[in-house]
Amino acid sequence: MLKRLYQYILGWARTPYGALALFILAFIESSFFPIPPDILLIALCLSVPAKSFKYAFIAALGSVIGGCFGYLIGMKFMSAVGVKIIEFYNIAEQFEYIKELYSRYDAWAVGIAGFTPIPYKIFTITAGAFNINFKVFIFASLISRGLRFFLIGWLIFAMGEKIKPLIDKYFNTLAIIFVILLILGFVSIKFIF
Repeated sequence: MLKRLYQYILGWARTPYGALALFILAFIESSFFPIPPDILLIALCLSVPAKSFKYAFIAALGSVIGGCFGYLIGMKFMSAVGVKIIEFYNIAEQFEYIKELYSRYDAWAVGIAGFTPIPYKIFTITAGAFNINFKVFIFASLISRGLRFFLIGWLIFAMGEKIKPLIDKYFNTLAIIFVILLILGFVSIKFIF
């Protein structure tokens, strides 16, 4: 099933909607959606390695703008929407600890979440709820999300078509690793924080 989904996503790169789908996925993932845009970014870059940096830029832009939307949810709609998202991810207990992280590191805590598998959306919403300096929030988001997505784009651009057979050959293993990293990101929020 994952292999078919992967092939389907690869097909998006040959349509005029691939970049738009990437932007939308990056946007919604940064504010409430659980699935990160990395899979679609990788698929699009693999389909057209010469456009890897363009796709990385689109993912980073969508993610940072989506992070601003998450910030807005936390700042203006925390009781109506933000709390429901926090409860959905089952991290209400960690909410106060995240507040402590912000008091210690300001929006740089967002930078850590933006680059790692830790769910970025949780930090964008709580940044708004705790009224973190918006300029620092934007800067930390640009740096962390840009590094993350441009690293993926650069790897695929540098490896070009050579990396595609490796991904095809080890797709199941890579998919399992990706899911484990995603789960570890959510678990880290629950147990580490």
